[in-house]
Amino acid sequence: MKKALKIVGGVVAVCLVAAAVFLLRPVSWGGTPEAENEEPVDVVLIGGGIMSVTLATYLQELEPTWDVHLYERLDQVAEESSNGWNNAGTGHSGYAEMNYTPEMPDGSINIDKAVKTVSDFENSRQFWAHEVELGNLPEPSTFINPTPHMAVVFGEKRIEFLRKRWEALTANPMFYGMEFSTDPKQIAEWAPILMDGRDPAEKVGATFMPLGTDVNYGAITRGLADGLRRNPRFHMHLSNEVRGLHQNADKTWNVTVHDLAANEDHTIKSRFVFIGAGGAALKLLQLSGIPEGKIYGGFPVGGQFLVMDDPRIADRHNVKAYGMADEGSPPMSVPHIDARRIDGKNYVLFGPFALQSTKFLKNGSWWDLFSSVYDNNVGTMLKVGADNFNLVSYLADQAALTDEDRQKQLAQYFPKAQRSDWKLITAGQRVQIIKNDPEKGAILQFGTEIVSAKDASIAALLGASPGASTSPSIAYNVLKKVFPDQVAGRWKGKLDAIYPAQDKVLNDDPALVNRIRKTTSDALKLPYITVPEDLKGARDAKAPANDNAPASGNLNSEMQAL
Repeated sequence: MKKALKIVGGVVAVCLVAAAVFLLRPVSWGGTPEAENEEPVDVVLIGGGIMSVTLATYLQELEPTWDVHLYERLDQVAEESSNGWNNAGTGHSGYAEMNYTPEMPDGSINIDKAVKTVSDFENSRQFWAHEVELGNLPEPSTFINPTPHMAVVFGEKRIEFLRKRWEALTANPMFYGMEFSTDPKQIAEWAPILMDGRDPAEKVGATFMPLGTDVNYGAITRGLADGLRRNPRFHMHLSNEVRGLHQNADKTWNVTVHDLAANEDHTIKSRFVFIGAGGAALKLLQLSGIPEGKIYGGFPVGGQFLVMDDPRIADRHNVKAYGMADEGSPPMSVPHIDARRIDGKNYVLFGPFALQSTKFLKNGSWWDLFSSVYDNNVGTMLKVGADNFNLVSYLADQAALTDEDRQKQLAQYFPKAQRSDWKLITAGQRVQIIKNDPEKGAILQFGTEIVSAKDASIAALLGASPGASTSPSIAYNVLKKVFPDQVAGRWKGKLDAIYPAQDKVLNDDPALVNRIRKTTSDALKLPYITVPEDLKGARDAKAPANDNAPASGNLNSEMQAL
């Protein structure tokens, strides 16, 4: 017995020593290669997705003489999360996302996140409209299309929540034009496949916002990248993976890159580094060694969708219909059945279904999660795991789903769906932020977050949705965080031209909403709705349906008489 206990104790001791060695291992090995350039370049951007390309587009316009280098490990830009097939393509505006509008203990609806999201998306529209006018983005219909957004619920309790949500939102100019209905005929006009074959006794409620959009973020990324390449001071390096970050005494950074095609390393010195590498951003932030990055961990979650392209269905479904997550389920579990338009073809997409993975990128390594764990974040990650058992349980349930289970969920939103018409595709990987917050302690944080060094020489973007749809606002916030003097000084005039309302609260001013939306709608060929100056007196008036509306233009010209 004693011998057995000694053996067990020895095994435990060895495991503890191995764990300590693993957790205390250095982030990088070996020395720091000398940079090949004596004079540092101005900017190095890591990652060829929409975030890095958007930030590069700002910088090219603000400082066209800056020497900017972008490194992407794959052989094309927009092949990870920005790719059209790796996300739901929603222009997130808070119109349909019910998890953005929680019900408070007193029964009121908190709309703060929805207002912020729609404001950020209006910034995206302004930025993209500006780039279209400059010729840096192609014909708008190749990347953005009018696609009404619906919120759909079942049962009296949820219908009452949706009614209160609609009342709270439509008291604001940014949400004027949103309609609410419990009439099956009306809902069937909005989304025919949602009601075909449904039990007439089932209680269904929905809101409908004609100003929603479907966005191909891959097409935006590729378009902006083509625009960047026209400047000889911009350098795109594909099939190049960043493997080393070291700060010099003068606050510049030596960035070591492995050329995957040539199988060789080289090192470039830069004044500023931006890590916009999607799921890989956490590991690169850790590689930098900055203290600000030591409070973070990451939790990877993959996604799958059911997709069909039968034109008899895809051409009838022209909305994005968002449901409500089951009680206790994480926000990422919100089901939605979406109209998609990718490369000129219509599709219908349903999901998401979570996919358990330890990868941080779709084209990543199964070792990614484990290699991101160190002594400074392991405690935070374990505590978050214990505190978020509902997420762990949800992922376990998702891993056990069968085709029949997915079909049953699909039938909730499309009663006549035939399983043979659909195929299951794997979308992109997302890494949710795990953070040791100074005030809240260990938390699992949804959304995105900019992390920058105190000296503003390096910044990283962590997190996920609604990232891509608000990428211009995020990139603008990066500029304000790391280049505050330039933003307030010599860049201000050019930024004002992109965002004429940037110093004002758009949601507080109907006239300003009308002016900005008309400008961007004209440029992007999208519809808009004129908001009455007397919003309170007009909010109960029904905005006209857009069944036969043109691709762009005012959807309620008769409402202007108000």
